[in-house]
Amino acid sequence: MVAVQGLGFVGAAMSIAVASALDDLGEPAFDVIGVDRDDPSGCERIDAINSGRFPFATSDDHLRSALAAVRGRGNLVAGSDPAAYALADVVVVDVPLDIDWRAEPPELLLEGFTAAIRTVGRHIEPGTLVLVETTVPPGTTERVVVPALAEELAARGHRPDDVLVAHSYERVMPGAEYLASIVNYWRVYAGRTEAAAKAAEAFLSQVINVAEYPLTRLSNTTASETAKVLENTFRATTIALMDEWGRFAETVGIDLVEVVDAVRMRPTHANVRTPGFGVGGYCLTKDPLFARLASEVLFDSPVEFPFSTAAVRVNDQAPVRALDRLEELMGRPVTGRHVLLLGVSYRQDVGDTRYSPSTTFVEAATARGARVSAQDPLVDRWEELDRPVLTELPPLDDVDAVVLAVPHDDYRGIDVTTWLGEHRPVILDAFDVWTDDQRRSAAALGCTVGSIGRGTPP
Repeated sequence: MVAVQGLGFVGAAMSIAVASALDDLGEPAFDVIGVDRDDPSGCERIDAINSGRFPFATSDDHLRSALAAVRGRGNLVAGSDPAAYALADVVVVDVPLDIDWRAEPPELLLEGFTAAIRTVGRHIEPGTLVLVETTVPPGTTERVVVPALAEELAARGHRPDDVLVAHSYERVMPGAEYLASIVNYWRVYAGRTEAAAKAAEAFLSQVINVAEYPLTRLSNTTASETAKVLENTFRATTIALMDEWGRFAETVGIDLVEVVDAVRMRPTHANVRTPGFGVGGYCLTKDPLFARLASEVLFDSPVEFPFSTAAVRVNDQAPVRALDRLEELMGRPVTGRHVLLLGVSYRQDVGDTRYSPSTTFVEAATARGARVSAQDPLVDRWEELDRPVLTELPPLDDVDAVVLAVPHDDYRGIDVTTWLGEHRPVILDAFDVWTDDQRRSAAALGCTVGSIGRGTPP
């Protein structure tokens, strides 16, 4: 039996991936129970899985099909009773560990994560593998997870080493390849002990397509935790770097997307980013701060991370820069103007609004006196702003400006001429959403069209 703790965007998909694993005879390798909290959101996720519905909007048909298959076989159920951990040979931890990253200074919020680990410790039996998938500050497994489990085990008369503890971070990418990002992707792992590492390897090898995507073992769990944080910090920092180059391109009248495409021809620079609307989601917004906070809180040896810290700040303000750019194109403040925002999720083809840059944009535009309407094909309710979201493109009768914020596939299918009709709003393509032909069509009709990172040639 495998228990997955937490049925969020990672845990729900991981539960399906584990339940989909087959043994050499083509039979299910594991019975799986997904465990979430007994609160409204947790119960909603539990009910969804038990009804054969994925709890979140997804464009991945394979994920939906896999859920139907494992529910049909009966080897995946969901519930809220932590006693399920006592039945498990493996517990996969997929509960969040948060940072109040907009606080000054940012604060590491360990309480909820630690409480979840203690819940596991109060129920698991000797020999259980506890595999932490959560992205955590380096040192968390050794200095938070292991002591918390040890205390709970000792209270029940067990020794701390009676269970196996390992870390293997997820690289889940919600979207069209949601399930594949788990089973057909490389994994890094480490165990606290040799036995734990071997147990983690054996488990992951049954879930992951290791023949094509081999596992990488690191020397200890802190190294594994660091690898995930460094991955996300690298990505967030390179995204932030392009903000200043985007400003330069707009100033001197060049197309930075064109420039970057040319640079990417060099194999060593194939992953150069382009400027955009900002960074959102649960990972890139906060992960660059994890190492700094780990050095302070877990190791009591503070290390400064100036580039990582600056990257978080720059990315957080990118939507405000997009608003400034919109006002430049309009030639006036947005006060009293109606702005239509296309895309409220944090990335394309995903119905996830957590820390979406669109939230920052709407808050800033509203503060300047604009009236903002929002549309997204995958989101009908914006929980963070407690407001409905249009799922169909609205008419443009009284719209002064359109901001393309998220590169959903639906937006590249817009017939610009038909949709605009007789209307001529200012259009800001803030994330290279439309094709060149779409932008040219809008401009040919008489719309003022601009982009982040694209300037008007001199």
